[in-house]
Amino acid sequence: MKKRVLIITYYWPPSGGSGVQRWLKFAKYLPEAGWEPVIFTPENPDFDLKDVSLEKEISKDLEVMKFPIWEPYQLLDKIRGKKESHPGRVLEQKEHGFIEKAAIWLRANLMVPDPRVFWVKPSVKFLTELIEKGQFQAIITTGPPHSMHLIGRDLKRKTGVFWLADFRDPWSQWEFLDKLPMQNLVRDKHKKLEQEVLSEADVVTTISPTFQEDLKQLSTRKIDLLTNGFDPADMPDGFAIGEKKAGSLHLVYTGIIDSIRNPMPLLKAMKEEFLKEMGAVKFTFVGRVSDQVRREIAADSWLSAHVHFAGYVSHQEVFEFYAKADALALILTNTKNAKGNIPGKLFEYMATTLPVLALGDPAGDSAKILKESEAGEVFSHSDHVAIQVSLRKLYERSGKPEAATAIDQYSRRNLSIQLANLLDEDPLS
Repeated sequence: MKKRVLIITYYWPPSGGSGVQRWLKFAKYLPEAGWEPVIFTPENPDFDLKDVSLEKEISKDLEVMKFPIWEPYQLLDKIRGKKESHPGRVLEQKEHGFIEKAAIWLRANLMVPDPRVFWVKPSVKFLTELIEKGQFQAIITTGPPHSMHLIGRDLKRKTGVFWLADFRDPWSQWEFLDKLPMQNLVRDKHKKLEQEVLSEADVVTTISPTFQEDLKQLSTRKIDLLTNGFDPADMPDGFAIGEKKAGSLHLVYTGIIDSIRNPMPLLKAMKEEFLKEMGAVKFTFVGRVSDQVRREIAADSWLSAHVHFAGYVSHQEVFEFYAKADALALILTNTKNAKGNIPGKLFEYMATTLPVLALGDPAGDSAKILKESEAGEVFSHSDHVAIQVSLRKLYERSGKPEAATAIDQYSRRNLSIQLANLLDEDPLS
């Protein structure tokens, strides 16, 4: 008989993004490793991105429990008379009115650790009885939002259930918090809650070696590395990268471009390198792009002619753009968490066999993975010459790209086996 594990996650289809992919894929492959997953997620969440195609990946045998949540964003939308009051969108605005400033201050100082904190108490009350009845041998919480970890903490305290806390981003050291007008006492409260989670969870996992080391320093305990990965089953039938001819270059970027992901150094290097060239050069953004970047591109006639916006598409449709690309662009953050920034799409990029040109920390975790796999390079945002040299090489490259080496270690199936082994550490399981 399989052991049952309750996965408590805010992000679940039809939400889009890498946070969804991580636990959607673990739920898919955990049964093969001896654990039956059950999902606990909000019934009426306020998602920023949606991808209804991901719902097709949910197994008919997977139990998904949806529980009502109240979030303050809907109230703010009514007050503002606008939609999309998510903090990331509001913070990206150049100018804030009184209502926006007040909303940001309230989010920073009264909603700790985040606006989903109102879901903690009712969720704990609902789940406690189920756990006490022996329905689950383990629970998993994944954050951000880090309120999910407070649900795990309280369930652990009430029932003693085995608890794995998964950090997809840092908490007290998260760069997002630095953007908020947060009082020192509130910052201290974040640290206190973080310490409670780190000390009381039976297992703590995170996605990158840098975040792993940072959490070790904060907690003086073992932190397990559980990276994101790729699923070979996502590849459409017949998907293949064709022959490339020298003298052309089509770069494709998939994902979000926001206030901490700046593609302009790459685009400016592309313009300077190929300004006088007659050859075909093209850059395509697939996903949401910030208004600021769109304005900068629109103000430049050369970039306007060579940069294209495909908009947000489903995960399935992304592969159509991969198939038309000559290389893939990866825009990592240029902030204090940059070294540990390993976006989930990095592994899917590698699985396509296309070369990857990335902006970020050349000594960071993504750079090490790309180098070890011989799949691409990471350049500093300010290393203009090196970016141009790399673009020229990609432009002149011909033939089919070579597959990345040792990539199987990042398959979702193998990563799910690693997760199951961590759950099996419980002596009571």
